[in-house]
Amino acid sequence: MTPASDRPSGAPVPPAVKQQTVKAQREEQRAAKVEAFKKAQAKKRRNKSIGIWAAVVGGVAVIAVLATSIYLTIPKYASYPGGGTGTGKDIAGVETFKNTAAHVEGKVDYPQNPPAGGPHNPIWLNCGVYDQPVPNENAVHDLEHGAVWVTYDPSLSSAELDKLKELIPSTYVVLSPYKGLPSPIVLSGWNVQLQVNNASDKRIPEFFTEFWRSNNVPEPTAPCTGGVDGPGKVS
Repeated sequence: MTPASDRPSGAPVPPAVKQQTVKAQREEQRAAKVEAFKKAQAKKRRNKSIGIWAAVVGGVAVIAVLATSIYLTIPKYASYPGGGTGTGKDIAGVETFKNTAAHVEGKVDYPQNPPAGGPHNPIWLNCGVYDQPVPNENAVHDLEHGAVWVTYDPSLSSAELDKLKELIPSTYVVLSPYKGLPSPIVLSGWNVQLQVNNASDKRIPEFFTEFWRSNNVPEPTAPCTGGVDGPGKVS
């Protein structure tokens, strides 16, 4: 067969050559379609992969935001050993008293401000955080059970109050505002008391370490729940 390059210009193409040329063109077209199909499939896989990873990353981000949000709403509580028998002699500024325990009805005129022991209501206050003043007579009953009553001046800033909340344990503590305090913050246990000016005072955790759930109280194993709520109980 005469090669196409050797045929004179304008000479007719033999049928066999023409058939071969058409066949080659079809092969090229099929190859091009296959290549285009492969590229399209590869692009779909890439897009799908990108979509999956974007969803994963987005899901992780949402979970992280939710976890952070939940974490920020969970109160932070301090931890103390409890069960001590301290006297407060090693903590500067701690005052000690000699109040006696008795269950009485009605109001009591306490010698300390705020009270640090003495006659009290037969029903104790449920321990927790309060944003309103609580009855003295019920709160003193908590001291008899080994709780610490943390009182603060109502004018204390929210930043200071937040710091103070991070220093209290999760139970056997009462935190409440109290009008007419001798200092911005006062911590009271049974027959012991400490006055401080701010929540950064290092003696606050020292006081809890020595007097929280102390054995030097009239009823060291009595509960701090199952009593009565005072006004403004937050937690």
